[in-house]
Amino acid sequence: MSSTIEISQGMFKLYHQVSRLVNECMMDEGVSLARSKFLLLLECQGPQRSTDIACALGFAPRTVTEAIDGLERDKLVKREPDPKDRRAKIVSITDMGRTVISAAQQPQHKTIEAIFNALTEDQKQHLKDIIGCLSAKTEELQRERDRNASELPEAAPAASLRVVG
Repeated sequence: MSSTIEISQGMFKLYHQVSRLVNECMMDEGVSLARSKFLLLLECQGPQRSTDIACALGFAPRTVTEAIDGLERDKLVKREPDPKDRRAKIVSITDMGRTVISAAQQPQHKTIEAIFNALTEDQKQHLKDIIGCLSAKTEELQRERDRNASELPEAAPAASLRVVG
């Protein structure tokens, strides 16, 4: 029987293999997997402030700004002033962005279907159940971590290090 460490290493390896292959197939259509996340967010949730995009995708604000700069340069998104806050900008997907993301989703879906078609329908259902179970446990552990972190007092300043020599 495999150890949990071996299983998790296999999951991570598979995730990276699938991501790499899907990204390559999407790049053939002109958009990377990373850029598609931005475009899909804007397409599904509508125009957003960059801070909201960073929060939704779990990226650092600087990373989001750089990505938006590139997407805007390629005319896939546009920035407009936020009517509620003159200092902020609202980012929205352009028609060209919608066209690019639509074209890139076809090879993405085709590649994922080809990979998962190696499984029988019963295996797919079993894998779906396993993923659901692991996902629920991960969410539970994350909530517990967040709860514990919020209960900790403010961190005291780090003690200075003395070098003895």
